[in-house]
Order: sequence, then structure tokens, then C-alpha cells
Amino acid sequence: MATKIFVNLPVKNLNRSIEFFTKLGYRFNQQFTDETATCMIVTDDIFVMLLTEAKFKTFTPNEICDAKKYTEVLVCLSLESRAKVDEMVRKAVAIGGTTYNEPQDHGFMYGHGFQDLDGHIWELIYMEPSAVNRN
Repeated sequence: MATKIFVNLPVKNLNRSIEFFTKLGYRFNQQFTDETATCMIVTDDIFVMLLTEAKFKTFTPNEICDAKKYTEVLVCLSLESRAKVDEMVRKAVAIGGTTYNEPQDHGFMYGHGFQDLDGHIWELIYMEPSAVNRN
């Protein structure tokens, strides 16, 4: 069985966040969704738990970082092409997200990204298949 990853992110408005990520093409597991949280399906093994700030606070004794002012995490996802990277960034900006830098073209690797409604950074990359070391 593959290891699964669950990234937990605090959000100010759960419904707006669900709407934002739905417009980017993501689905949600209704079994793990209520008025305080939802489980966004990225792949069969990658999930993002979007939690209201009140719910998120129940998991940590620390203050919640304001991701619009400070960076607490960088979420990086690989996509299947450069065009998909650009398309996702365009969609994110069109529905209220922002960009934080220019696209980065390193030849074998291409990346760009966006900040979501709460300021969380989502890096998107495409790597040429010949550049990926398969051990």
C-alpha cells in the first residue's frame, strides 16, 4: 500500500475555498467534509485537508500563521506538461488567486505557481521525463 499524504491548511472561509479549488478541477471526499473541514482529493495518495481556523487550532498549540504575510509551507505539485502549469496558474488568478513570481524555465524543469485565497503558496512544476532519475 502506498503512503498517503494529508496536508492540513487553515482557511478563513471554507465555502469560498471549496469553490476556489472546485473551479481548479479538484474534487472533495464528502465522507470527510462538514462545516469545519473538507478533504480535497489531489491524487489517489495526496489529499489536502482544508480546515476552518477554529478547527485547525484544535490540532496545534501554536498561533496560526497569516500566509499572506508569512510563509508556513510551500505545497508543490507536479503536472503533466508546461501547458498544464500555465493553465492552472491562469485559472487560479481568474478566480481570485494571485501570482508571487514569474515562471521559471530551467530547461528540464518548468515551474510557476499561485497563492490561494488565504495566501498559501502552490508551486506547480513540470519535469521532462528524461530528467527524472528512476532508481
